[in-house]
Amino acid sequence: MTSQRTLRRSITCAGIGLHSGHRVTLTLRPAPADYGIRFRRADLGGLEIPARVEHVASLNYATGLSFAGASVETVEHLLAALVSQGVDNVAIELTTPEVPIMDGSAAPFVYLLQEAGIKKLSAPRRFLKVLRPVSIARGDKHIAIYPADEFRISYTISFDHPLLRHQSRSIVVTADSFAEELAPARTFGFLKDLEMLRQQGLTLGGSLDNAVVLGETGVLNNTLRFEDEFVRHKILDAIGDLALIGAPIIGHVVAHRGGHALHTALGTALLEQRDAWTYVEAPQAATDVVGVPVTVTS
Repeated sequence: MTSQRTLRRSITCAGIGLHSGHRVTLTLRPAPADYGIRFRRADLGGLEIPARVEHVASLNYATGLSFAGASVETVEHLLAALVSQGVDNVAIELTTPEVPIMDGSAAPFVYLLQEAGIKKLSAPRRFLKVLRPVSIARGDKHIAIYPADEFRISYTISFDHPLLRHQSRSIVVTADSFAEELAPARTFGFLKDLEMLRQQGLTLGGSLDNAVVLGETGVLNNTLRFEDEFVRHKILDAIGDLALIGAPIIGHVVAHRGGHALHTALGTALLEQRDAWTYVEAPQAATDVVGVPVTVTS
């Protein structure tokens, strides 16, 4: 049996929301078995929002959730860190409606989880194993998930920009591969879109410190962390969005020019097609598939 996991202790950080520009304090708290991942609005008396795809409410350049009158925005980077590091149950307490952007990547969240430590619980963990393909196409954008013996994502992006005409990467997602190869990849945007986004009330907290900004011919603010940092970040986003399925996945995701809307649409379609998957209690050997940390304490 593979056990569910939570944090050994609570841990707190502070930052600003990428889109709201508001300062926010985030606290990750241990939770019991079968609690799942929930966002808790401390500023609303502790109202909770389950991290489930049926609660997706907004997809404007980030993924937002809403439940019982409470909402939370920009959840994908933190969710990607949690599921990749094998955390099944956690209360995410926020003082404002948006998860802090930190440096635009998931690396600070991985660090927080490492500092908090991971604790085994007595309940078994359930994996969602894909049995047959499920796919979605919207124009020239498409995404699909196929049966596999591991959690793999293969992603291709294409933009009308010299640095982004074509990037692709395929990776088996484990705790180590995520922490080393995906978590440091930062969110990115185009200088030409910045004013339009701010007029829409978005990216008000964006800066050269928390995003890769692209001008007409190259990166404006700093050097890239990876030559293909952009597609790595898209994979990071997909992991976080698909975490809203509510269970670690055993399957192969293939995406071309995807985004938050397509990622979450795949999650919804997969859950609706009940014959396309089954829950399994994976043997111990399968734990690396979904990124269980190397150091776990009982």
